[in-house]
This record gives sequence, C-alpha cells and structure tokens, in this order.
Amino acid sequence: MSYIDWFEAHGEKHAKIMEKLKHKSDDEVIEYFRFENMVKNEPDFCPLYKDNKKCHDYEKLNCYLCACPNFRFNDDGFEKQENKTLYSYCGIDSKDGSQFIGDTYIHQNCAGCIVPHKEKYIKKNFSRNWFEIMNKVKPKI
Repeated sequence: MSYIDWFEAHGEKHAKIMEKLKHKSDDEVIEYFRFENMVKNEPDFCPLYKDNKKCHDYEKLNCYLCACPNFRFNDDGFEKQENKTLYSYCGIDSKDGSQFIGDTYIHQNCAGCIVPHKEKYIKKNFSRNWFEIMNKVKPKI
C-alpha cells in the first residue's frame, strides 16, 4: 500500500469517528482520541490496537493526529541525495526525528517524536476536519 493510499483511507476512518462525535465539544473530541479510549472503542482505527501497543512510548498518547501534520511525503520521491531517493521528511526538522536510510531510499523516522500526540499541540492545531490539519502533508496533485 502506498503512503497516499494509507493517508486517504486513514482520513476517511477519522471522518467516520468525527461524525459519531459531532455532538461533543472540541475538548471532549480530543479526550475521546486518548489511546486507552481508542483501543477500547475504536479497535479498527489502528492495527496496533489489537495488541494494545502504542506507536510511541508516551504515557499520555493521544491519537487525534495519527499521522503528523509536519510529515511530508511523496510516493514518487522529492529528490535524489547521493543516489538515494528522499521519499519523506519532517517539515519542522524535529530534534526527536531521524531517518531510515537504505541502499536506494531515505524515509523519515518519527518513532522518537511525540509532538503531534500531545494534547496541547492538538488543541493549538485543532480542526474537526483531519484533512484540513493535514493539508501540507501530501504533495499537491
């Protein structure tokens, strides 16, 4: 599955949950997306939920911004760097991020970064439309 396919499918899952929550306040919506609640009430939102596993080792993990608004990707690649194709990078160059570098590719590794999973960050960037928050992530077609 390409990243763009995952991105679009994930956004649709997010929208379905948001439709169920339309009567809730913004704070209640954000609270609903806390990891423990999502594992219990939205088990199909993330494949890690079936094993009660977190993508980031953070006690107060919030899944509202699963897929970071600072992540940039292009399934065709952005550019060549020393015979390797750069497919993804961090738009804010987070000090907690790194790169996966293979023989022919470079991908952003977000495993060490929890920026989008903190509720303070989510509240600052909040929109009920996930695609609106994520508008800079994918390349314009």
